[in-house]
Amino acid sequence: MLSKIYSIYSLLLAVAILLLGSGLLGTTLGIHAGMEGFSDMIIGIVMAAFFLGYVVGSYWCPRLIEEVGPIRAFAVFAAIGTVSVIVHGLIVHPAVWWLLRVVTGICMVGLYLVIESWLNSLLDRQNRGKIFGAYVSVTLLSLGTSQYLLLIYGAGALATLALCAIFFSLALVPIAVTRLTQPTQVEVPKLPLRRLLAISPLGVAGTLATGLGNGSFWALGALYAHSLGFEEPGIAQFMSAVIFGGALLQVPIGHLSDRHDRRKVLTIVCFCTVLAALGIFFFAEHSKAGFLLCAVFYGGFSFAVYSLAVAHTNDHIDTHDVMNATRGLLLLNGIGAATGPIIAGILMQWFGGQSLILYFATVFGLLGSFSLYRMVFGVSIAPEDQGEFVAMSRTGQAAIEMDPRVETNHAQQE
Repeated sequence: MLSKIYSIYSLLLAVAILLLGSGLLGTTLGIHAGMEGFSDMIIGIVMAAFFLGYVVGSYWCPRLIEEVGPIRAFAVFAAIGTVSVIVHGLIVHPAVWWLLRVVTGICMVGLYLVIESWLNSLLDRQNRGKIFGAYVSVTLLSLGTSQYLLLIYGAGALATLALCAIFFSLALVPIAVTRLTQPTQVEVPKLPLRRLLAISPLGVAGTLATGLGNGSFWALGALYAHSLGFEEPGIAQFMSAVIFGGALLQVPIGHLSDRHDRRKVLTIVCFCTVLAALGIFFFAEHSKAGFLLCAVFYGGFSFAVYSLAVAHTNDHIDTHDVMNATRGLLLLNGIGAATGPIIAGILMQWFGGQSLILYFATVFGLLGSFSLYRMVFGVSIAPEDQGEFVAMSRTGQAAIEMDPRVETNHAQQE
């Protein structure tokens, strides 16, 4: 297995470098916008534009990759992404930043697609699950580590944006020099929303809610910590605590959901997310240790909800529909992520920074209540008939093809 991981180290290294830049950029811009006097509502709109670009890019980028090839497409996305990062520091205006966030979102999903489709082409039945797990681990570890890069120059420095741009450019190096065989075409995703809603209302609600909640965390979490009076070290600690918590608890929660009614586990996890959010709200002004501990649990529970929702949906669909259904859920999650920061930004402007945490609690509380409702009125599936839980990190839609459940379904069809 180690030899297989080593053979694809260039792809894993590229995504690690890329996410060091992307994770730092998202945190920096939220704080920088506040320093420049942008209102919370405007910041929410600007930061949500990244996820709008993500959705648009999911349809446009595969066509470009197919036309020019993956390496050339990766170079295009990396170059444009680098330029867009630098321009943030040259032109500080909400409208310009909104457009730049859209462009960055498009470039990021294009970069994800190249790397993930490349990994897909190298998978076989024996290594699929382990490589997918390694990929998810690398993404979360890189995002968590990127938060501490904020301490080098500070959020308001042009040098921080330059550092982000450096990572965007450096991500091209492992791809350009790799000897791995280039991947085949990347498919354009479909969004079978009506059918998904009819088959699994809870799965659809779960992916939308995680977009609304977790998208707002990525967009406004750093701004929230800054509004509490935290300096860069405290902001990095808060953001990384949530991210590393998400990396630690997904697998244990997933194993639990494989052995019990997944709806029950989803309900419990949602209400635990609410309790963790309320803990953050309470300890924010009383105990930094309690604040960070609750942040770890919040990340662990909230990040697991998306994976649980996808697994629950897969429990209710035919094997040949898994790929399109999961792509649809990913795009639905992106739509929620493009909407959530706008709502959260308005609430922060009207009621203050702490309203972001209450917004999180409300979103996951409503989802938990709906899950409880579906336990009473929905169709029950015995635990032994459920599919396998797979911890997921929301990156590109090509990562879906690395999901070991897809390989299992292909084997069943054969």
